[in-house]
Amino acid sequence: MVRVVHPIEVESMAILRSRVDTSHLPPLTRAVVERVVHSSADLDYVTDLVTDEAHLQRGLDALRAGAPVVADVHMVAAGITTRDVVCRVTDVRARDGLTRSAVGVQAAYDEVGPGAVWVVGNAPTALFALLELDADPALVVGLPVGFVGAAESKAALRASGLPQVSNVSDKGGSAVAAGALNALLYVE
Repeated sequence: MVRVVHPIEVESMAILRSRVDTSHLPPLTRAVVERVVHSSADLDYVTDLVTDEAHLQRGLDALRAGAPVVADVHMVAAGITTRDVVCRVTDVRARDGLTRSAVGVQAAYDEVGPGAVWVVGNAPTALFALLELDADPALVVGLPVGFVGAAESKAALRASGLPQVSNVSDKGGSAVAAGALNALLYVE
């Protein structure tokens, strides 16, 4: 299926590229950075995002091979426009001091197993829960937002050595996490 790009998106990308030069970035990294900036209108992501071209290629290959996509919350899932997404946040109840997002990640892993692409844009607790599993993900888009645990969960993701997209600040959110994954889904 060929994706039809709306004229507003074309204009938005032209404005983005007039304000910041991303031409020095490798192709997949550039696609992710530009899509995140487009999703947030925040040029700081050009220097705030952390990823690796090989990690992105691994995620892209997994997506093309049909790997499941898992989101921490429905807002992230709703922003992923071309794939079905597993999200179990409303299927579970918080327990043992864990948030619903953390328990939902565990439930989703029980369903999809290793090799999935994980997209965390809301809950740092979901990212911490994922890191505690032996999930062997194809890629983790770890961009939760907030002042409690967001930067720390992303630092833990980077320290884990897992293939990932993250950022160094407290910023993040559903739109940017979905945008990062959409960038890979839109690659032709």
